[in-house]
Amino acid sequence: MAGGTYSALSGLQTRLAQLDRIAADIANAGTAGYKTERVPTVEARRPDFDQVLQTAIDVTAAPGLVDFRDGSIQTTNRDLDVALDGRGFFEIQTAQGLRYTRNGQFSRRPDGTLVTADGDAVQGDGGGPILVGQGAIAFEPDGSVRAGGVLAGKLKIVDFGDYVGLRREGGHFRPEAGTTPTAAPATSNVRGGALESSNVQLPERMVQLTEVSRAFEALQRGITTLMNDVDGRAISELGRR
Repeated sequence: MAGGTYSALSGLQTRLAQLDRIAADIANAGTAGYKTERVPTVEARRPDFDQVLQTAIDVTAAPGLVDFRDGSIQTTNRDLDVALDGRGFFEIQTAQGLRYTRNGQFSRRPDGTLVTADGDAVQGDGGGPILVGQGAIAFEPDGSVRAGGVLAGKLKIVDFGDYVGLRREGGHFRPEAGTTPTAAPATSNVRGGALESSNVQLPERMVQLTEVSRAFEALQRGITTLMNDVDGRAISELGRR
C-alpha cells in the first residue's frame, strides 16, 4: 500500500473516533452532570513498517480530554435530585468498584438504599451506602441527607487534585492508578431539588461535527484518487510497455 494511502486511512480512523465522541456528546446534551470530551490526534510510531512508510505521516486518536467545567444548575423541585455547586464528585459503588459522578439524579430502592439512575449505591461519608427511611428527602448544603426530617447520613463528596487522571467509564469516572481522591473543598455546596446540566454546547459541537465530516469526506476522495486514478494509470502505462 502506498504511503499516502496509509496516511489517509489512519486519518479516516481518527476522524471516526472524533465523530463517535461528538455524537456521544450530542446524545448526552440533556444528561445531568455530563461532561463534554475532545479527541485530539497524535503522531503514531509504527516501527514494524521500518523503511517502507518512512515518508508517511501516520496519526491516531489520543486519549480523550474531558472538559470538567461546571454546567449550569437547574431547579427541578424533585426531592431526590441534588447538584454539586463547585468542585467535587459523588462517590458511588458499582459492580466494577468505586466510581465518581456529577449526576445527582438519585432514587430510592424499596429497601431504602439511595441509588443513581443506573442503580449504583450512593456512598456515605462513613463508608457504605446511604439508607433513607420514608418521607420526603432533603439535602443540606454540607451533604447531610434527611428523610422525613430524620438524619439518614451524609453524602461522600470527594475531589481530585488532577482531573487528568480520571477516565470516563459509562456515566461516571474511574481514577487511574496513582490518582487518589481527597476531601472536597469547603467552597463546594450541595443543592437539593436541583441538577447540574450537561456542559455540552450544542452549537459548538454541531460546528465540530460539520468540520470533522468534511475532513472525513476529503480523505475518502483522496483515497479514491490514489487507488483508482493514480494506481490505475500506473498499471495501465506499465502494461503497455
